[in-house]
Amino acid sequence: MPADEMARVIEAMATTIHHRGPDDGGSWIDTSAGIALGSRRLAIVDLSQEGHQPMFSASGRYVIAFNGEIYNYGEIRRELDQTGVQWRGGSDTEVLLAAVERWGLEAALKRTVGMYALALWDRQERVLRLARDRMGEKPLYYGWFGSTLLFGSELKTLRPHPDFRPEIDRGAVALFMRHGYVPSPWSIYDGVRKLQPAAIATFRSNAGADSVSIQSYWSLSQAAQEGARDPFRGSDLEAKNALKDHLERAVRGQMVADVPVGAFLSGGVDSSALVSVMQSLSDRPVRTFTIGFDEARFDESEHARVVARHLGTDHTDLHVSPNDALNVIPHLPWIYDEPFADPSQIPTVVLSRLTRRHVTVSLSGDGGDELFRGYDRYLRAEQIRGVMDRFPSPVRRALCSGAMSISPAAWDRALGLLRQNGGRLSGHRVHAAAELLTQRSDAGLYRSMMSVWPDADSVVIDGVPRPTAFADPAVWTRVDHFHDRMMHLDQLDYLPEDLLVKVDRASMAASLESRAPFLDHRLVEFAWTIPLGMKMRNAKSKWLLRQLLYDYVPAQLIDRPKMGFAVPLAEWLRGPLRDWSEDLLSERRLTEEGFLDPARVRADWTEHLSGERDWKHKLWTVLMFQTWLDAERAQAPTPGVHREAAIVG
Repeated sequence: MPADEMARVIEAMATTIHHRGPDDGGSWIDTSAGIALGSRRLAIVDLSQEGHQPMFSASGRYVIAFNGEIYNYGEIRRELDQTGVQWRGGSDTEVLLAAVERWGLEAALKRTVGMYALALWDRQERVLRLARDRMGEKPLYYGWFGSTLLFGSELKTLRPHPDFRPEIDRGAVALFMRHGYVPSPWSIYDGVRKLQPAAIATFRSNAGADSVSIQSYWSLSQAAQEGARDPFRGSDLEAKNALKDHLERAVRGQMVADVPVGAFLSGGVDSSALVSVMQSLSDRPVRTFTIGFDEARFDESEHARVVARHLGTDHTDLHVSPNDALNVIPHLPWIYDEPFADPSQIPTVVLSRLTRRHVTVSLSGDGGDELFRGYDRYLRAEQIRGVMDRFPSPVRRALCSGAMSISPAAWDRALGLLRQNGGRLSGHRVHAAAELLTQRSDAGLYRSMMSVWPDADSVVIDGVPRPTAFADPAVWTRVDHFHDRMMHLDQLDYLPEDLLVKVDRASMAASLESRAPFLDHRLVEFAWTIPLGMKMRNAKSKWLLRQLLYDYVPAQLIDRPKMGFAVPLAEWLRGPLRDWSEDLLSERRLTEEGFLDPARVRADWTEHLSGERDWKHKLWTVLMFQTWLDAERAQAPTPGVHREAAIVG
């Protein structure tokens, strides 16, 4: 490709992710090597032009496009000061390049604490390396198209490249229908891969097309195994103080910025603990943000307001009407690029837009549930597993068949008295538990719990199963105990592929950087040493984290049933979203598109509208695929080949 054409393409590719970096942009091209790097910058540290990217190392050997933050760059810089490095500016990118020149990429990344995706070109060896942070906070896609390698922070960066022709991977569609997201290393497109967390991918110019060597510089599974071998043996007080030290160190590092910093605050345990520590480290009120809904059972804004008042933060909340939230839906395909069906994506987008009006960086409590055993499903899975252990499989299947022969509505009538007395059991829960009890193994049980459409391969026409962490017995057995296995899987898959995708895309669409102190890898490693009895005690999840929080906020302001960041989706589908849904779920349309079984989808839609069953999650997954498919067809010139991006944003 001629130099002027390369320049035009790389500029167009970078422009597609202007939202990830509205403050600055640049490109670098070496036509003799046949490589181009593009970048967009959201200036957080060192706002001067000395932070401009792509950036060269001092010797000129390396050039980098870097997306993210290295929180301990000051420590690394001080270490490099001893070697006589001469600094041009004060950015973390410059520090990383100096570290690479001194120690090499892998050793440099092992020294970092941060979230990032990067592309590093070695001009001397003619080697390209792509790398991603340990927990998968920042995204990175890559793929070969003929003899051309494309890579980038979002799939949309691929579209301007002349070789880009998308071909939907039906196996990835099946994964999406099962989980509500497409887990790495897969993407919705055939031939496009997501680089997995803590990985370095190496491409050598003399190795030929499609060649890649991938290595890990850190292992979550190893951290879990080492934590089990050498657990924390101190007292409850010593454990709480150690947790405080780790969280304070993480928060202090992530509050460093040359722009305004705030925090998401829901009033729950994780965000309240985070904001408590932030406020204790700050000499001024921390800016905190939340949103509320009209429906009381989905509204946490009052809880957040009470916690904010107690801590003395500068709090902002926004009451969101159904129309405010529903107006987000048309933008979701552009924001997420791939089909993505976590319904809390809607309030996350709204909250990110609100927060960006006031600050450029916001800290979140993501990771607290996965590290400290916070999900109700962990206890529910252990209860179901106990029943599985007591009854042989044939007996369980017979009992479950009988339970499911009674409609949810009939169960609701039978269980009415129990619910009046504070019980939470319902006909839908009876059916869900019965379906889970038919599983034959612990791994199958948890995989089923984490599945939106458990039989997704049969719902997707010609859907070919793709291997994932949830379906890999070797991954399940890397740690020994059932509760640890669930948390381990969630940290490997659900956290980076659902929660972190949700927050990264929503926040960056608003040009807001979201940071997650609980995902500091040193805190993650410490959490794996904490015994179960300190994570769950007296029927309280996240027990140790709660003890730390109670030092800042009275228990009565925190202890209440977990709500999550939800929306009244079931009601919306039967109400304001009904006509929109009916169009997307029409039998004619599903048949013509040829991806999903129309009979299965229509049956669930009919049952949901009648109130007989609550299929909101299954239907939302279908609707998000259909909405994405509409947007895809509007953009794609012709259905065809492949794709992946050539920019790190």
